[in-house]
Amino acid sequence: MSRETYDAEARSHVETRSEGDVRVVVMAGEFDMDNVAALRVAMDPLAPGVARFVLDVAGVTFVDSTALSVMLQPALERPVVLAGTVPARLARLLEITGADVAFATAPDVARATTMAVPPRGPNPSV
Repeated sequence: MSRETYDAEARSHVETRSEGDVRVVVMAGEFDMDNVAALRVAMDPLAPGVARFVLDVAGVTFVDSTALSVMLQPALERPVVLAGTVPARLARLLEITGADVAFATAPDVARATTMAVPPRGPNPSV
């Protein structure tokens, strides 16, 4: 298991680890257009060897549209699972934008890394 930590600014924190072909991304704090660089690195949709992204969002206090876009980008090609209790403000943003349908959800990271999720992408049968 590899582990990397990125500190965007004092307002946010992103930590990643790999569990086989699953990249677990732990998000904490506020994410907006001024501090999404670390999240963008962690959620790289072209990351080799990553079959699924798991986002632990329990510690998120704010997400703007720029950060939401970064969270959604890999969901075009592979599953992205939101793990833990989704904070009310984030849940509302997902609901009003319709982005909630792009993510699977799981009660915790352990379940999110192993649960069955439908394949994503333009030709999921390949």
